[in-house]
Amino acid sequence: MNQNFNHIQSVYWVFTQLCNDDCDHCYNDSSPFGKRISKDDCMAIIDNMPDKIDRIILSGGEPMADIKLLHAILDKIQARYKGETQIMLQTNGDLMKPKKLQVLIDKGVTRFDIASIDRYHKKAGGRLMELADIFESCGVNGTEKDPLLEGGHYLTENPLSWGYWGANEDMWLGGNWARGKALKHDNWLKDPDHNFCTILSGARNFLGGHEDIPQEISIQLWRINPCCPGTHFPMGDARKQKVADVLERASKSAVFKMLNDGDPLKMGESLGVTQEEASEKNQELKNICLYCDHFMKCHKDEIFDENGVKPSEQLV
Repeated sequence: MNQNFNHIQSVYWVFTQLCNDDCDHCYNDSSPFGKRISKDDCMAIIDNMPDKIDRIILSGGEPMADIKLLHAILDKIQARYKGETQIMLQTNGDLMKPKKLQVLIDKGVTRFDIASIDRYHKKAGGRLMELADIFESCGVNGTEKDPLLEGGHYLTENPLSWGYWGANEDMWLGGNWARGKALKHDNWLKDPDHNFCTILSGARNFLGGHEDIPQEISIQLWRINPCCPGTHFPMGDARKQKVADVLERASKSAVFKMLNDGDPLKMGESLGVTQEEASEKNQELKNICLYCDHFMKCHKDEIFDENGVKPSEQLV
């Protein structure tokens, strides 16, 4: 694991759940009535982020549905990190126009990911060619879909770029997290053998130490999480706590060490829950996120205290 949590590779921040769309498969309840946090909260969260971050991914909800807040966040990030942090924006693209795009570029966004090119979103991918023209008009290159999975080299070589992807039977429906509207609409993956922790946006390597996947933490509004689905109880509150301090505490937890290794069925071993017992419960619940929720609810007092993650005696 990392020894210095004041420098991390990537922060994925859902700063709003407000969205112009209302997709059944959305894992975080984004909609036109989605949850929001205040500008003051967002400014405090940026102040509490690590001193050095290689990239910040801003997402939602739909970030451009909360455009004034997005602009304020971009200005604050630039003021704090002086252009040394790459800013990526994940958007459904529905609200993108040339003038809006140029403002975002001027405020420091260098990578745009359109996450709606599929038949499950409102526009059903119908704007792709229009979006291509909009990006081209502002000099944004669009030749790479998954730059983070290529080690980030593409992002270094192409400082202004865009890509696209969307829900499909293999991932956003075929591998759906049991969260949000996906859970409410019974649109989640019923496969206990699918381990979300090992993939990008899962918990593996959120504390660092592994070379096969980028280091990334997730902040859902203010909840500091090891993964995008989020654990049932957050590791800490980014409005009130330094993110580096929260990660330092998590690095001393035997439970979160197993999540960092991508082995959620082993996270209870330090508490007397064998891997065999965990596997049996996971088979019953049919989804590793639901098993993680069950485990943390059953052992909340052993894992968390008033400051978030409680260091384990086995690692202190």
